[in-house]
Amino acid sequence: MVQRCGRLKVATPSLRRPSDAPMSSIVEQLTALYVFTDDFLKTHPAAARWRRSPNAHPVFTDAEVITIGLMQSALRVAALKHAYRLIAESYPDAFPHLPSYAQWLARLHALSPIIGMLIEAAVPPLPTQLYLMDSKPIPVCKPLRHGRVRLLREAGAYFGKSTTGWFFGFKLHLLAHASGALVSAILTPANWQDRAVAPALGQALDGGIAVGDLGYRSAPLTAQLAEEDEVLLLTPADAGARRMIVSRVRQRIETSCSALWHRFVDRVFSRSFTGLWTAIKLKMLHFNLCHAALIPV
Repeated sequence: MVQRCGRLKVATPSLRRPSDAPMSSIVEQLTALYVFTDDFLKTHPAAARWRRSPNAHPVFTDAEVITIGLMQSALRVAALKHAYRLIAESYPDAFPHLPSYAQWLARLHALSPIIGMLIEAAVPPLPTQLYLMDSKPIPVCKPLRHGRVRLLREAGAYFGKSTTGWFFGFKLHLLAHASGALVSAILTPANWQDRAVAPALGQALDGGIAVGDLGYRSAPLTAQLAEEDEVLLLTPADAGARRMIVSRVRQRIETSCSALWHRFVDRVFSRSFTGLWTAIKLKMLHFNLCHAALIPV
């Protein structure tokens, strides 16, 4: 299964507020996240068409649903359930109509397409047309369980190899601007090659230069991107004597991947592909909001 830009299994978490997150900063994060999401939904009323009735106005709003999901990254906790319980216990007045965790999670999954729209809305005006392509492994289990793993196999999870060795799960293909903002992302099985996904990433661009590692080196791919999307693909092998310059430019996407790692993007608790993809998109959205200074860091 491939997706373009569940039930959780977690240990019983401690509900203490993180020591490095003062209460005022959490309130500021909640407010900023809610205002951004609510403003977007109000200016794009057609986004609510996912409901059976366009006239349905639930007491607990879509903006509140997404805000709590984004707080997982703000609170630096590994699971959505942990974030939900922290908010439910610590800030009940902020969400007086908070539904049960199962109801909230179902609403969050239904809003997954809107989260993708928000990721695009959080990208600031881009001054140049210089982009970076890379991929990141999303393992769904530890290597010790490779021989008997069944999690998400029917959804496309498979074995792949990264710089740190073999893993079982998916691969997140990222397209980032040179400034660091995430422009597009595609989630594929782990055994898909980077150059096989690059044409789909190129469709998100309106011309420009895309820099990738040696995994994107391919004459047919370079010609396809140039002809179909007016994108010039560069790898360290194409740079010649200026190879170090290309490598330094690529460090920016490594920084973006590191920021996603700090948001537990590769910590999988979801039991469904929809849950996994929704959780990943929430982390990418929070990253873009922080990068654009739309929310306090």
